This record gives sequence, structure tokens and C-alpha cells, in this order.
Amino acid sequence: MKYCVECGTKLIYKELENEGMIPYCAKCHEYRFPIFSSAVSMIILNPQKDKILLIKQYGRPFYILVAGYINKGENALEAVKREVFEEVHLHVHDLSFNSSEYFEPTNTCMFNFSCISDSEDFSLTNEVDEAAWFTFEEARQFIKENSLAKRFLIHYLDHQ
Repeated sequence: MKYCVECGTKLIYKELENEGMIPYCAKCHEYRFPIFSSAVSMIILNPQKDKILLIKQYGRPFYILVAGYINKGENALEAVKREVFEEVHLHVHDLSFNSSEYFEPTNTCMFNFSCISDSEDFSLTNEVDEAAWFTFEEARQFIKENSLAKRFLIHYLDHQ
């Protein structure tokens, strides 16, 4: 953040006890902590817990995890259930936190969860071009290389 979100004044760095150097607005006399988006991504397991659902979106040729932003007033677990249903019409349960990472290109803190679907019978929405169930080894192979989705998936698979 370079400018105050309230008045637009250029921020300076000022020491805040127990916090270090924090952006500060001299006009508002307020510290301005970083603002970023929050999102969830999901490792969706089939009911037998031996396959993972991967999707393709927006005309891109690679597989990724289902993901989406957390809405105002919504917690991360609610967002997981909503996004999975919105994108592939599946209901999920047994949600479990996997990992998190800040994603600089979109200024987003991404929280990754695993969850179990009630069925393998998904249906695509206008947000998803293609989806398929993959064995764990196939998922490792087909998920987008050098991606946050792959880092989350590998972390999950390596810690199971």
C-alpha cells in the first residue's frame, strides 16, 4: 500500500510498538495495515477418497483446483461449500485445512482445504470448461506445472 485508503495521502513508514515499521497516514493519524483479498481452493476427493477432481477454466489448456473468493460476511468453510457447488454442482463435507499461501499476482491470501464430495456425478457450470476425476498420481501429473494449485496438491498428497 502506497496511499491511504481513506484520504489518498501518500503513506510513510512509522514504528508501531511490537509491530515494527507499518504504513502510516500522517493526515488521518492512523496506521494502515495491508489490505488483500481472501480466497479458497479445494482438493475435492470422491466418496471413496481415491480420486481428485481437477478442472479447466477460461479457455486455458491446463488443469487446476476449484477455487474462488470468500464473500464479505462469509467464512472460509462456507466459501468452500459455495464455490464447489457453484462450479461443479457437488456437495462436500469433512472439510479440512491443508495449507495457505499469499499469491502476489492477485494480492490474495489463498486458503487450501481438502473435502469429500457426496458423489462423483458433477455437472459443469458456465465457470468451468472441463472437469475430470484423477487418481492421486494422475493428479500430480496433470495439474498445472509451477502453480499454486500444484504446490497445494503436492503438500496434501505428501502429508497423507
